[in-house]
Amino acid sequence: MTPSSARGFGSGAAARDDFLSHELVELLSRHLRGDLSSQVLGWFQEAVREVPAYPRFLAERGIDAAKIRTLADFATLPATSKAEYHKAFPLAELCRGGALERADFIAVSSGSTGEPTFWPRFFGDELGTSARFEQVLGAGFGLGSGRTLGVVCFALGSWVGGLYTTFACRNLSAKGYPLTLVTPGNNRVEILRVVRALAPSFDDVVLFGYPPFLKDVIDAGRADGLDWSQLRVHLVTAGEVFSEEWRSLVLERLGAREPRRIASLYGTADGGVLANETPLSVEIRRFLADHPGAARELFGESRLPTLCQYDPYHRYFEAYGDELVFSGDGTLPLMRYRILDRGSVVPYSRMIASLRDHGFSAAPSGAEATAELPFVSVFGRSGFALSFYGANVYPENVSVGLEQPEIAGAVTGKFVMELRETGERDSELSVTVELAAGFENDAELAERVARSVRTELERLNSEFANYAPPERRTPRITLLPLGDPAYFPPNVKHRYTRH
Repeated sequence: MTPSSARGFGSGAAARDDFLSHELVELLSRHLRGDLSSQVLGWFQEAVREVPAYPRFLAERGIDAAKIRTLADFATLPATSKAEYHKAFPLAELCRGGALERADFIAVSSGSTGEPTFWPRFFGDELGTSARFEQVLGAGFGLGSGRTLGVVCFALGSWVGGLYTTFACRNLSAKGYPLTLVTPGNNRVEILRVVRALAPSFDDVVLFGYPPFLKDVIDAGRADGLDWSQLRVHLVTAGEVFSEEWRSLVLERLGAREPRRIASLYGTADGGVLANETPLSVEIRRFLADHPGAARELFGESRLPTLCQYDPYHRYFEAYGDELVFSGDGTLPLMRYRILDRGSVVPYSRMIASLRDHGFSAAPSGAEATAELPFVSVFGRSGFALSFYGANVYPENVSVGLEQPEIAGAVTGKFVMELRETGERDSELSVTVELAAGFENDAELAERVARSVRTELERLNSEFANYAPPERRTPRITLLPLGDPAYFPPNVKHRYTRH
């Protein structure tokens, strides 16, 4: 089985020579001349024929698959989700042919209970993701002719980020791209050791990892006397929204000026890499950072989401209320899948027209000018989860920390967790906790709450324990009195997460 995303992926040194001018542009601009409805409906029809779980899912909801003939029909289909689809059927029945053994790799993610979720993959699934990396490294960073060292700083093992990045980048190397990988994982000491030893032999260095962790690596290197400005360093990040102030600060510490030297991927365990920042989307986002009114007009609020462009022939996005759903081919095909991320889809023409109304005049170049790819904005998980160093942190995990016998009597159980940026632009997990009646703010109690919450997060959330550096895992605890109007107003439905 070779998914449709494999089309157009060449091999050999000749492909590298055509890197920007032919093959990549051809791949990204298919939707301008092709029939996107045929592509998406083809995925749907194949899923109905070949995936045992999917027609059962539709039949249970009274859907006649034969009546789905247009994209408008497709948009009426019930959304799938991890809870209602992936967890509701045996893993093999979610795969093509009902055959789990057709997968050659299984990635793992953990949810709110820490129970692992398994995502079968096949080599062909990586090719669409490889194109996203090619878009970033080639069209974005302008690499391709010199020698590039890629340093994978995501957690390794069964976790999806590190090995998926490694596989996708090795596909580029096999294609003829001059990319050499080293995989220290999320071990700062080992990362700095391999950078010192290997980077001088290369023209460019690319660090792949979660934003706060890469900043930690850069700061640790500076503290240890490493002059990053002597290396031409680029960052490929994933998993979290960061501010443009963060991007500027990190660039400064790298001794770099070009904002395009940092690019974010929009990826999930469920669907691989779905979209990516481009030089155009970065320029737009930096413009919006200085024009909050324009951001509010586009996204409904002035704070900035991650803003990426995507190839609809690889992953087809739709708005689902204020959330996103996507569809895509693969070993485990997903149709209108809810990833629980808040965001929106903005067509290329509407984005450019709206920005021009606010004085944005930059024009795309290279592959972007030819492709006119649509945009997807991502605020993060809706309602409950926060992404901290790439780990989804759930209220359920924090609740257990507050329910321990030595803590429970002093608190009500209500809390609000947030991600905050310190003055040094580091990411910090903040938990504001409501005190029970008769208790007052106390530093010793706050320390006990922090220790308890950390202990339970590490015990219950395997992603948190593997992704977040030990020195960042203790949350900052703020204790507020019962009924505090800013965080715990009475007679109002409580929300445990602020984004």
